[in-house]
Amino acid sequence: MTTAYELADRIEELSGIDAAGDRLLTVAVPPDEPVGAVLERVEEAHADAEYIHSEDADDAARSTLEQARHLLHRYEESGTPEHGLVLYVGTVDGETREWIFDDLPTPVAESVYRLDRSFDTAPLERTTGDSRTYGLLVVERGGAVLGRLDGDAVVPVESIESAVMGKTRAGGQSAQRFARERERQKEEFFEEVAAEAERAFLAGPEGATAADAADAASDDEGNGLAVDGLLVGGTTVTVDDFLEGDHLDYRLDEAIVGGHYAVEYAGEQGLHQLVDRASDDLEAAAERPARDALDDFFDALGADEPVVYGPEETEEALDYGAVETTLCSAALPAEEIREWEARTDEEGGETVVVPDGFDQGARFREAFGGVGALLRFPIE
Repeated sequence: MTTAYELADRIEELSGIDAAGDRLLTVAVPPDEPVGAVLERVEEAHADAEYIHSEDADDAARSTLEQARHLLHRYEESGTPEHGLVLYVGTVDGETREWIFDDLPTPVAESVYRLDRSFDTAPLERTTGDSRTYGLLVVERGGAVLGRLDGDAVVPVESIESAVMGKTRAGGQSAQRFARERERQKEEFFEEVAAEAERAFLAGPEGATAADAADAASDDEGNGLAVDGLLVGGTTVTVDDFLEGDHLDYRLDEAIVGGHYAVEYAGEQGLHQLVDRASDDLEAAAERPARDALDDFFDALGADEPVVYGPEETEEALDYGAVETTLCSAALPAEEIREWEARTDEEGGETVVVPDGFDQGARFREAFGGVGALLRFPIE
């Protein structure tokens, strides 16, 4: 899978390309759309260009469209890739080049067709976000809605209507009797919401039916979750009552990211509002594994535990087969990170790419050369 740091490298390259005339084509196809739709647009543009023969710029545009036709026919036959397709084709300085992204970390958000003097890198930039999947749950007195956040895509899963009575009691009912009945209805509603959440966000036969069994395969830690975390929102009093009542399965309760958020709508609009209000916590959660690994690195340095830093020392540790985790700064060139990743994988270790947009990450890059490793055993 193309990693976020590789994409950042490619985005920078594509952003620096420009051409006179309409010679640069950007195509983006979301995972749920057929490639054939955008292929038709390319073929129409190519047919129109065939009637124009007077200028070199038109020849270059025809070359761009012809190459795009060839590539898109291939994907029409094989089908749209799992997370969609982003394709750049351009004729620059007389040479027609292509950049293909069909193994993206998160889904392509929208369809794009653009023939211009510059590439549109926005579709690619949107796929560099958090590649994990989060469950979404909004609970308010009138109902609840469940969804999933796959990359940047918000996908509704289930809506539940509430039968809980309002606070004004019907004539002839005693206040106590009304309160008891209302509380019973609320508890039934909460139990229904919790049961749907288990079906949607826990792995296994039941969970897989609502959440899509394929997602359960991402349950690497064997914790029974079909998602990497859970975002919860709703009207404050209602969501407080729901969470404090211990209705959620303990695994979902432990997976909640950032407490809960104020959301007014138990519908698709509310799911988007929930994601928007949780954006800061989601960003922090995405960086958490890298930050934890870096904390372990600095702790090991301070405790004189087996650790190395610098390219030469890390390479030597890899030669000894002593590396458990290689840490690479995201500021390193993508090709260099790929080389460390491949080398570490050969020795049975894992690689963590460390962002440098916070103090510890910047310190790791500046003081330790941006490369280090936690070791299984010390080396001399």
